[in-house]
Amino acid sequence: MAKLNDSKLNSLFRTLPEGLLVDSTWLRSRGYSSSLCSQYVAAGWLEQPARRVYQRTRTNLNDALTWQQVVISLQTVLDKALVVGGRTALELQGLSHYLSAQVREVHLYGPEAPPTWLDDLPVDVTFRHHTGKRLFADDLRTPGLTSLDWSLQTGASANDDPLRSGFRQLDWGPWNWPLTVSTVERAILELLDQLPNDESFHQADKLMEGLTMISPRRMAKLLAGCRSVKVKRLFFFFAERHQHRWLSQLDPRQFDLGVGNRVLVQGGKLNSRYHITVPEDLDGLQ
Repeated sequence: MAKLNDSKLNSLFRTLPEGLLVDSTWLRSRGYSSSLCSQYVAAGWLEQPARRVYQRTRTNLNDALTWQQVVISLQTVLDKALVVGGRTALELQGLSHYLSAQVREVHLYGPEAPPTWLDDLPVDVTFRHHTGKRLFADDLRTPGLTSLDWSLQTGASANDDPLRSGFRQLDWGPWNWPLTVSTVERAILELLDQLPNDESFHQADKLMEGLTMISPRRMAKLLAGCRSVKVKRLFFFFAERHQHRWLSQLDPRQFDLGVGNRVLVQGGKLNSRYHITVPEDLDGLQ
């Protein structure tokens, strides 16, 4: 590598931690032209894992790019309001034995779609975006609501109340970078929203069976803010089915469950309490 003596390069290194990603738009807005970035790549200061994407060169060049690095870059450096949620958040928080053994899809929730260059990166996952608007009306950028305002330089975040929202941070990698994900309570509602087209009743049933430890206070707040009648009915159906102890602290009558039947499964059986159709052979599903 060339000697580090460029003031602009020094400034870039103070802003961009080793291994994280930025795109050409981010660089251009800070005065780094395409030709200058090409010089940095040629000198070995930056790598280019995909067109329009740059990464600060890693000390160990044999380390493959991970999806966690990509998402952390989006959340912290590129200031994108995107949270890891649904199935992926559940897998990351110890429920992978009910799901796949390996993360193959990364479910991102946020008001705006992630950059299109995500699909060009050399990572072995597929990114799936959900706006989440039909579930919750919250604003991911509201100060204190999430930790998306985390500063990698100061290590500070505005979110100091774990019950304030449905998000949490997981430390990742040797640098303990913050990966913002949906809590288990929020993630299970996000997953239930994908029934019956993109998730199965069998897996949802197994996941709900394993939710022995949740925060009723956090769940009550999420259910109160949830816009989906289908999701709330499914949640209480599965919770009652498995007779969780925490259910005694959540009264379905306190939440708007709507009126009328919801046909979720053609030819299924109607649950008379929550007025949803579920598979006739739910107990025998494999």
